[in-house]
Amino acid sequence: MSTDAELAADLATRAGELLLDLRARELGDTPLDKAAAKELGRRGDKAANALLLEALAAARPLDAVLSEESADDAARLDNERVWIIDPLDGSREYGLAGRSDWAVHVALWERGAGITAAAVAQPARGEVYVSGAARAVSSERERPRILVSDSRPPGFVDALARRVGGTVESMGSAGAKAMAVLRGDADAYVHAGGQWEWDSAAPVGVALAAGLHCSRIDGTPLRYNEAHPYLPDLLICRRDLAVPLLAGIAEETGGPTDSPRVAMAREYIESLVTHDASKVRLARQCHRYENGQRTGNSGDEIRSMLETGGQYRPISGVRDLEFREWGSDVVARFLLDMTTGRDSLTVAITEHFAIPSAEIEAITAIIEPCP
Repeated sequence: MSTDAELAADLATRAGELLLDLRARELGDTPLDKAAAKELGRRGDKAANALLLEALAAARPLDAVLSEESADDAARLDNERVWIIDPLDGSREYGLAGRSDWAVHVALWERGAGITAAAVAQPARGEVYVSGAARAVSSERERPRILVSDSRPPGFVDALARRVGGTVESMGSAGAKAMAVLRGDADAYVHAGGQWEWDSAAPVGVALAAGLHCSRIDGTPLRYNEAHPYLPDLLICRRDLAVPLLAGIAEETGGPTDSPRVAMAREYIESLVTHDASKVRLARQCHRYENGQRTGNSGDEIRSMLETGGQYRPISGVRDLEFREWGSDVVARFLLDMTTGRDSLTVAITEHFAIPSAEIEAITAIIEPCP
C-alpha cells in the first residue's frame, strides 16, 4: 500500500490531469467571457472533487474528508484521520487563458500530529510538490518579494513592505503563492482576507516540511480539523523573515478580526454588491425569508439569485454594517443603497443568519424604509 504522502501526490496529480483536459477542451484559442470562465471553474471544481472523493473512499475507506466542494460532516471531528482537500484552488484563474496560478490541494490531518502528509499540484506548470520531498530554495533577493491575493490583498501590506524594504505582487491561488515561496520565486506570502482550512492545509503541510515558517499573522499556530473550518489568515515565509514580518504586522494591525460565523455572514452581505457568491457557504437545504415571504428554497437557488437575480442588480452599496453574534446565530444590521437610472433608494435591513456549523442554513431578512 502506498504511503499517505504518495497517495496525496497521486491524487493531486490525477485531479490536475483531469482539470487540464477539461480546460483544454473548453478554453481553446478564444478567451471565455466572465460568466463562462466562472462556470468552467465550477465544473472543474465538481469534477475534481468527485475524482478525489471516489479515490479516497477506495484507498482510505475509514478516513474522513473535509472538502470545499462537499457539505461538512461533523463526524470528521471524531475521526483520527481527516483528508482536507481543495479540488481546484484558484477557480477564477483556471477559467482564464494563459494563467498557471491555480492548484490542487490534498492534505492529511491526524489527531495529535496535525498535517502529516500533503501535496500541491500546479498542473499548468507540470509540477507536484509533496511533503517530505520538496525543499525550500533560498533567496538572495535584497528586497523581499511579498505575495498577496489577487482579489483580497491585506490592507496593511504596503506599509508592511515598506517596513522590511520589500515589494508587493499579487497572484492567484493560495497553493500557487505558497509554492512560489518554496521555489524561491518569492520570499513571503501574507493573507488576511479570509480563508478556509482547505485553502491552506496542503500548502502549509508542504511548506512546513520544506523548512519554511508557517503561522497565523499573529504568530500563533495554524490549526486544522476544527469544528468550524474558517481559518482567515496566514503567513508563509523564509525563516529569517518571520520575526520582522510578524513584528511589522503586529504594528500595522491590532483591531479585532471577524469570528468564523460573522465572516460567513459578511461574505453573504458583500455578495449583494459584488454579485459574486463563490465564497458564500450555503447549506444545500438553506432557505431564505424576506418580510415573511419565502424567497429562496435551496443554497444553489439563493447563490444563483445573488449572482444573476434582477432584484439584486440595482444594489449599489452597503453602509453602517454592524454584527451581533450569540451561539450559532448572527444578526447583521445595515443600510442598503439601490440605484436605478437617476433614482436612488435606501432601505434599512436586519438580516438573521442561522449558522450551526460550517454553512449558513437559514436567512431571515426584515426590510424597512430608511428613517
